[in-house]
Parts: sequence; C-alpha cells; structure tokens
Amino acid sequence: MNNPTQRKPHLDSLAIGLLLTCCLFWGWQQVLVKATLPLIPPVMQVALRFSFATLIVMLWCRWRGIELFGKDDTLQAGIWVGVLFALEFICLYVGMLYTSASRLTVFLYTAPFVVALLLPRFVASEALKPVQWIGLACAFAAVVFAMSGNFGSANQTWLGDGLALAAGAFWGLTTVVIRATKLVGIRAEKLLFYQLSISSLLLLPASLLMGEHWIASFENMNAFAWGSLAIQTTIGAFLSYLAWMWMLGRYPATQLASFTFLTPVFALIVGAWWLDEPITASLVAALVLVGTGIVLVNRK
Repeated sequence: MNNPTQRKPHLDSLAIGLLLTCCLFWGWQQVLVKATLPLIPPVMQVALRFSFATLIVMLWCRWRGIELFGKDDTLQAGIWVGVLFALEFICLYVGMLYTSASRLTVFLYTAPFVVALLLPRFVASEALKPVQWIGLACAFAAVVFAMSGNFGSANQTWLGDGLALAAGAFWGLTTVVIRATKLVGIRAEKLLFYQLSISSLLLLPASLLMGEHWIASFENMNAFAWGSLAIQTTIGAFLSYLAWMWMLGRYPATQLASFTFLTPVFALIVGAWWLDEPITASLVAALVLVGTGIVLVNRK
C-alpha cells in the first residue's frame, strides 16, 4: 500500500471519480441513517453495521491472502483507533436523534481542524503555517455561526450539534493516532479491521447499556431497514472506507482532504430532497466557512 513507487503527485481521473463517488455516498448515507432511526435504534444500528462489516473484511483478507494477525507492534495503537472509532459513531448516530443529517454532517467535518491542531505535536513536519491558522479561524467561525441561537431552544438541536462536534473530534483523534504511530505503514485492510472489530466489541454492550431493545427492534425491522443496513455495511463500512484508505496510500493527502468538503454539500442537498430538512442561511454560511477552512488547512 505504501510503496513510494506507487505514489502519484496529483489526482488522476480514477482518484477524482472515486472521490466524487465516495463523497456523494457519504453525504447520502447520513440521510439514510437518519431515515432508518425509527426502525433501528442508533447504537444498535452502527453495532450491527460494523459487526457484519468485520466479517466481510475477514473474508476479503482470507481470499486475498492478507495477514491480519501477524506481530507488527501495532496492536496497542490499533486498539486505540478502535475505541475512538466507536466513540465517534456513538456520538454521530445518537446525535441524529436531535438534529438534521445536513447540520450534523457540517459539524462532523470539523475533524480536519482537530488533526491540524494536534498532529504537529507528534509530527514536526506538520507544523501549522499562517494560512492554516486562517483556515482554523474559518472553522471556528462556522461553528459559532451555525450554533448561535440554538442554545435555550426547545428542540434540543444544540445537543445534536454538540454530539456531531464530538464525533468530529474523535474522528480527528483517530487520524492523529494513525499518522503518529506505526499504523500509518500497515495495509488498509488491517487498519480497517482494527477499527471495525474493536468498535464492534464496544458497541454491542454499549447498545444494551443504553437500554436499546434488540428483540423488539428485530421484530419491527422491514425490508427498508434490512436494505439500509446492508448498504451501510457493504458499501459504507467496507468498500468506501477501503477505497479511501487505498487512495491515501497512493495520492497526496492534502488534495484528497480538500475533496471531503463535498460530503456535507451532498448531505445538505439529499437531506432537503428526501427528509425536507430546512436549508437556512446560517447553515449555508457555515458550510461555506467549513469548506474554505478545509481547503486552507490542507494547503502545503
């Protein structure tokens, strides 16, 4: 995966096509998850998704002859990314109970700013330049602007926004652990296996501790619920993540990261079309500020 001879200096048509497909899917998937919440409780939904995806990854690696359990001194870091991955998705899925999928996605994509702030403490070459500080300021302004007026409201949108910010922080911390440890040099499949398997072990008991009723939920699941779960598992938790990690090993990370701004844009459009979520001026302004910040933070 990380063979230097395979790396390319610029995004080619394959990378751009994969990026657009992934961002479109990720934006649409957030709305799909919210539409499925009345049928499958949030943590149960992500626990099932990651448990099934873990099995798929194991079968894929067995078919491809990829070693998952060899000793390479990455187990401790792998456990950490699995824990952070679980916390991210608990916040993400529970947050959808209180806010719209489009708002949640905007706040989730503050993750690159967490990376920009923390990674220089572990990787000296990642020190922030003045233009990147401007990007961080844009992100902070976006959060303040989008959340203004929500505190004290009766609909608890502020709680969903806060959980989405926490999810973004955990996502950013996951990236920092990967880039600051030996995990940065392992195969994409093994890295994905760490995240899915460890988080599955934590999410299953977490769902039960939160009082989610599995038996009743299984009895109420219809064709839409099963279809949603299948899509989230096979495309969301396996194919799209594997494609993203594959691209990280072959193309410039800064150029890839700038494309992630398209995900909240797609989530905004799909949420308005499918769930009639409102597109407010403050949300659009926050989206523009977050997108500008992502581009500036990822400039060399």
